[in-house]
Amino acid sequence: MKNLTTLYRNAYAGLAPSTWWLSLVMLINRSGTMVVPFMTLYLTQSRHVSIAKATLVMAIFGMGAICGGMLGGKLTDRLGFYNIQLAALLLGGVMFIALGLMTQYSMICLCTFLLALVNETFRPANATAVAHYSNEQNRTRCYSLNRLATNLGWAAGGALGGFIASHDYSMLFWIDGITNIAAAVLLRIVLSPSRNSATPARKRKEHRVITHSAWNDIPYLVFVVLTILFGICFFQLFATLPVFYKQNLHLTANHIGITMAVNGLLIAILEMPLVYSLENKGNYMKLIVAGTILAGLSFMIFNVLSGAMWLAMLSTLMVTAGEMLAMPFMNTFWTSRTNEHNRGQYAGLYTAAWSIAQVIGPYMGGQVVQRSGYSMLWWLIGFISFLCAAGFHWLRHNKDRYTVPVTG
Repeated sequence: MKNLTTLYRNAYAGLAPSTWWLSLVMLINRSGTMVVPFMTLYLTQSRHVSIAKATLVMAIFGMGAICGGMLGGKLTDRLGFYNIQLAALLLGGVMFIALGLMTQYSMICLCTFLLALVNETFRPANATAVAHYSNEQNRTRCYSLNRLATNLGWAAGGALGGFIASHDYSMLFWIDGITNIAAAVLLRIVLSPSRNSATPARKRKEHRVITHSAWNDIPYLVFVVLTILFGICFFQLFATLPVFYKQNLHLTANHIGITMAVNGLLIAILEMPLVYSLENKGNYMKLIVAGTILAGLSFMIFNVLSGAMWLAMLSTLMVTAGEMLAMPFMNTFWTSRTNEHNRGQYAGLYTAAWSIAQVIGPYMGGQVVQRSGYSMLWWLIGFISFLCAAGFHWLRHNKDRYTVPVTG
């Protein structure tokens, strides 16, 4: 018991105060994440649009998120991660409130795109900030702490959002907007350059900095493609899998909720100690490969085993283990190829990769199920996951093989 307590204490020790403040900002921001999970319900029930038009709005949100990730990365390198985070939180808060006031479908589509564009500029700036406030010894743990804050905020927002949506959908937009603005206020108070010496003020460029572009980094571009493929598989967890549980395994909504909660709970309890135990052991690419394989197997077991709740729980345990092994160390990979002058560009591409997967994954999964059934989908997800694992294995041996051209 003493050793376990020491492990947990050490897992959270040695992180800079700015890292903790940044995670608290993320927790407040994500605690208000209520609009997106309930957007299709809001559109079909409150605005009385068809399911086809509602899903189109979600696709528009995805496109805005992709553009926002790319734009946010570029702006972060030019204007600094603090300025972009502050602007994204403030403008995102305003856009959430504005979207809730729109009644015409065309204006809802326009506001949705602008909201996603503005809101997603936050992510590469935030990822760059985590890298800045950390060091090589604890960087992966710092990203895991940020993930912990994100997951806790998402869980709280989702649970509260369901209660609020049952009474008044319009309140979701106000709460999302207010929490965005509250997170911006906290960021201003605790992490502004004038109040926190760890936050760099924007510097005037006195000379051109010699650096390298992510677009010329072949291993990194391969990594981005592999991230998209991994994300397509992973997002089945929130898109097609709950429907499969209901239709094929005949689980109740309560049982489905329990399996989803177990995923978040295990991450909250185990990821930081796990990363602490593994982050400085070397060969982190092996962990990404293992995590990718585990994630693929978590879907394929539905084709080879029979059962209901216990099978769903086994799948959840496997995909959660895969997530905890792969995702924190994927951050280790991309940050290891950056410096303070190009980190935003790398973060922007990484953010966009997940946004692309979030658009393609649910749509692809739904199409495969409609045409060929769940069994074919699970075999396909397994195949893509193993393909990703092979790709990450190739990166493990070739990530330092190519010389990246520098630009001035």
